[in-house]
Amino acid sequence: MGKAIKIGTRGSKLALWQANWVKSALTLLHPFLAFEIVIIKTKGDKILDVPLAKVGGKGLFVKEIEDALLNGSIDLAVHSMKDMPAEIPDGLCIGAIPKRETPLDVLISKDGLPLTELKTHARVGTSSLRRASQLLHIRPDLVILPLRGNIDTRLGKLETENLDAIILAAAGIKRLGFENRITEHLDENIMLPAAGQGALCVEIRQDDPEVGPIVVSLEDNQTKVIVMGERAFLRRLEGGCQVPIAAHGKIVENRFTLCGLVATLDGTTVIKETFSGPVDSSETIGLELANRLLSKGAKTIMEDLIRNAS
Repeated sequence: MGKAIKIGTRGSKLALWQANWVKSALTLLHPFLAFEIVIIKTKGDKILDVPLAKVGGKGLFVKEIEDALLNGSIDLAVHSMKDMPAEIPDGLCIGAIPKRETPLDVLISKDGLPLTELKTHARVGTSSLRRASQLLHIRPDLVILPLRGNIDTRLGKLETENLDAIILAAAGIKRLGFENRITEHLDENIMLPAAGQGALCVEIRQDDPEVGPIVVSLEDNQTKVIVMGERAFLRRLEGGCQVPIAAHGKIVENRFTLCGLVATLDGTTVIKETFSGPVDSSETIGLELANRLLSKGAKTIMEDLIRNAS
């Protein structure tokens, strides 16, 4: 390819860190190619005063970038995997999933107190229904307040919005060098992560004869197996941001184990189960786990939430 290969990304510090990481990795692997970063503003970047669940959920941070990929103004896109809707538009595909950073969530509190020691009715910032429902399941006394914006903004709001603590993804905090701010890494038994959290998605046009072979060199097979299992679970549940859904997979002794969860918004009901099987069947395991949760009451929770939202 004579011209520079264009990498589409959002303009936040974290998104740019991720796109630059992909650019550096590709430059190392393909030193004779040129790569250029193109910043694209998404709907999610423009609407900052409304919780994501109220403005359409998943896809808010990817649609405009995917449009640019489809119309040829960029050649590949870098997203946070957890922002990716369960269904990918016709003509596009996941070109590579690089090695995952930690998928867990972290608590950052104003006074350095862990979750169990936060005062009664402590004010905790998060706009994630998944995080809010799991927090309320353990601590129904907590007051959950919306928290939007990039990582710097959210860390600032811990002070300016009179919050006692905020919950963020560990991966973003680590990537931007804010690890010293972490009060507590939340165990997956307390806070099950979002499907794909901590992983990147390199999205390309389907059957692109030039870009496809270039980006596939970034693939981490173990990460791909795990994330595709988590996404199969998400896809079966048709989970956008309107329903608290979590999924975390791992490979132990050549077995794929997936833990999945669906909860009510207030955290009073949490349906959670784990299912294992062969590593090469991660997507089938994801589907089966979703079906099990649906039959155990997740279907009712989701129908109620969708009905109340409309």
